[in-house]
Amino acid sequence: MVVGAFPMAKLLYLGIRQVSKPLANRIKEAARRSEFFKTYICLPPAQLYHWVEMRTKMRIMGFRGTVIKPLNEEAAAELGAELLGEATIFIVGGGCLVLEYWRHQAQQRHKEEEQRAAWNALRDEVGHLALALEALQAQVQAAPPQGALEELRTELQEVRAELCNPGRSASQAVSASKK
Repeated sequence: MVVGAFPMAKLLYLGIRQVSKPLANRIKEAARRSEFFKTYICLPPAQLYHWVEMRTKMRIMGFRGTVIKPLNEEAAAELGAELLGEATIFIVGGGCLVLEYWRHQAQQRHKEEEQRAAWNALRDEVGHLALALEALQAQVQAAPPQGALEELRTELQEVRAELCNPGRSASQAVSASKK
């Protein structure tokens, strides 16, 4: 379990989102005070939002083709500032979500690379073991068969017996040595 990285990243993202709320409030205040901001940034989205909202409501209630009056400048500026503040919070939250996704993908790639490296190391080890097994099998095949070793042992014992007791027969010496 990763203890260090998980809370720090989440805490950082939470901190950024918390900072975005006062930032959004400041942007709203600036939009209310500045004529340029009010005229070109806040009013057009607010009027569009009002038009879409009212048109949708009218269609739901069954009124088709009615003319929708635009909002007055003060109400549009207020609505535009609210929309701008909410958009700021949404963009910061979406950015945090994208960054978290990228971080997760990087961790996944790193984990897959580690697994791939471990897999390759295991495959190499199996290859080395296969070569060692082939070498051992070649040594076993090159060694004389077990029956031939037994025959050599019996002959060696017969020769020893003859050397030790020149008067006895070889078969008597072998049977005596086995006892």
